[in-house]
Amino acid sequence: MVKLFIEAHPRAPREIILDVDTTDLPLHGKQEGRFFHGYYDNYCYLPLYVFCGEHVLCARLREANHDASFGCLQEIRRIVAQIRAAWPGVKIVLRGDSGFCRNELMSWCEDNKVQYLFGLAKNKRLSKIIGADLHTAAEQWKETGKPARIFSEFSYGAKKTKKGGWDRERRVVAKAEHIDGKTNPRFVVTSLTSEECAAQPLYERRYCERGDMENRIKEQFSLFADRVSAETIRANQMRLYLSAMAYILVSGLRRVGLQGTELAQAQVSTIRTKLLKIGAQIRVTVRKVWVSMASSYPWQGLYQEVWSNLRA
Repeated sequence: MVKLFIEAHPRAPREIILDVDTTDLPLHGKQEGRFFHGYYDNYCYLPLYVFCGEHVLCARLREANHDASFGCLQEIRRIVAQIRAAWPGVKIVLRGDSGFCRNELMSWCEDNKVQYLFGLAKNKRLSKIIGADLHTAAEQWKETGKPARIFSEFSYGAKKTKKGGWDRERRVVAKAEHIDGKTNPRFVVTSLTSEECAAQPLYERRYCERGDMENRIKEQFSLFADRVSAETIRANQMRLYLSAMAYILVSGLRRVGLQGTELAQAQVSTIRTKLLKIGAQIRVTVRKVWVSMASSYPWQGLYQEVWSNLRA
């Protein structure tokens, strides 16, 4: 997958952002590695995905009795090594939600010149640090009736305990927000300096853009990534790989064949339904296989345009 990602670029980019996330694949039988997950409220697998834009770089099936970050470092280490072998000078930024905010992963990034941007779960100590900003945001909301946001940053280090903690202090960007009559504090920990990116754009643009990865994960379900009904994890991992490869093909079709068309930004389910899942009459002769499409097919012009783009 990483090799295909690299080959899709005519030249090395200056910077790439690797988005890491997980989702649930519900189980409805007695498959190997079946566990109940409290957050998703069902028996499921918990696959790990890594994307760079619309490119999928990792689709690793995992049991649901693990932390969201389980096995993440191993995959990131492999992916970064492959990318740097091809693009030695590229700047790599790793981005994820609070489930991946782990000292081991952040320390590895710092030691290997990989920047990171992770959500940080709120706690009483963090809320106390931005207490004055939360109060100010509440007063602004009372005056205007509109959502109020105040951004700030500070150094923070999670206390070391038997279960974890941080080995150093790190930059934390905070959003003190008051909306709909209640506070809504949010925190992000990053290795990016304030000179590289100020607090507000770091949160609103850099961090919040990770929401697009959730759309890429949804597209996996459109290509049957949730068909994990085989008995063993190995067989279900193979099914997940096939789904990911199907996504790579359709994503490539969208990027190359549909460039400049009305479906250039379409979801894979739309592309599959309108462009691929169409009826045709098949006739086989001694010398040829004839595929006759219906003259009433409404997307004939688009189909011909895609055909021309792929042959160019």
